[in-house]
Amino acid sequence: MSSIRHWRPKRRRRRETDAVSSWSPSHWALWSARPAVLGYVLSVDLLAVAVLAVSFGGLRTTADDWIRLGILALGSAIHIEAGREIERLRWAAAEGATYVNLKSMWIFAGVLILSPPLAIAIIAFSSLHSWFRLRRIAPHRSFFSAATLVLASGAAWMCVNTINPSSHPGYAGGLIGLVAVVAAAASYWFVNFTLVVGAVSLSNPDSSVGKVLGRPGDQIIVAAELGLGIATAVLLSTQPWLTLVALSTVLGLHRSLLVGQFQFAARTDQHTGLANGVFWHEIAAKELDRARNGNTPLGVLYLDLDHFKAINDTYGHLAGDQVLKAAADELKHEIRTDDLVGRLGGEEFAILLPNTTDDETEQAAERIRRRIAALTTVVLTAQGLTTVDSLTCSIGAAAYPTAGSTLDELLLAADTATYAAKNAGRNCVVTAPVCSR
Repeated sequence: MSSIRHWRPKRRRRRETDAVSSWSPSHWALWSARPAVLGYVLSVDLLAVAVLAVSFGGLRTTADDWIRLGILALGSAIHIEAGREIERLRWAAAEGATYVNLKSMWIFAGVLILSPPLAIAIIAFSSLHSWFRLRRIAPHRSFFSAATLVLASGAAWMCVNTINPSSHPGYAGGLIGLVAVVAAAASYWFVNFTLVVGAVSLSNPDSSVGKVLGRPGDQIIVAAELGLGIATAVLLSTQPWLTLVALSTVLGLHRSLLVGQFQFAARTDQHTGLANGVFWHEIAAKELDRARNGNTPLGVLYLDLDHFKAINDTYGHLAGDQVLKAAADELKHEIRTDDLVGRLGGEEFAILLPNTTDDETEQAAERIRRRIAALTTVVLTAQGLTTVDSLTCSIGAAAYPTAGSTLDELLLAADTATYAAKNAGRNCVVTAPVCSR
């Protein structure tokens, strides 16, 4: 027992020592980065320091400014603490891509109603709080993230002072005030997004454009938090303490938003962006119940890419993943809005076709077969870029109620028909026979 008690403090001290030493610039991994990355990061950091230095010119503060600063800092702290566990997971999942944090609401409110040095103080406070409580990333990365927010704030200040110079700091209201804050929000988003995308693309040159840019829905989140930042600035200008009352609404929206994101991730195949097998089966069961209750038809397609193993063996698994993604995109473009395509595993896919007759199910399968056969994909291999244009698929089609009355019966019928298509020479569609009852 005594040895454990003596050992634990030593371990804690060692971790604390490592954490402190990691802040020493000489220990930063930045110095071993490629010259393009090093130059880019240092340029952004130095420019942010210059903006900070210039911001102190003519600094004047009042007691109200310090109260507003305190309220924003408190709101930011509560916000970070309330979503801490989920944000850690989001941060880990965003490695190699842009990460949308939700603290810009408080920062942008400060940009609008505080003098520049105090607004930068909010950036520093929220960045340090996030570093200590969310994830202790490399100090140079944390500093760079803060620098992008400083430069984004600088762009927002320029917009406000150009359009409505007499209103800053503060919110003047009226049409001119609205134009000023909207322009400031747009410039804040553009500068921050561009700088972050530049860093991610330079640090991860092999990442796809889609991954670097992030999901389009993330930018809707950014627009929402900037809108909340404007609302918070208005509250602080009129009834400061009501900001804390509004915080409860923000926290509820934050948590529901993040839970929704993770639900989406849990339902999605990470390689193709399609529904995964579990979620596809869940929706298929519900659609079948709806078809049964409404006495409407329903179709199920099983699709297997022909000789896909040969693609992996010839071009490599990275190229195989690119072909899978391309095939998945073709499936998404061919199906209707109400249909659902999922990846069951490997090179096998399932397509759910609600309110679709037997003939329509077979016709849909044939359209998909032709589309896959016409697919040409440029893939990256060890020898360079190569074109894969020999992909085909075998499809089994089953329809409710002719091929089965339960989901298990339909899936078995479609699966059996897929094997029949392969045995018939591949690159064809086989429709399951009428089920005898």
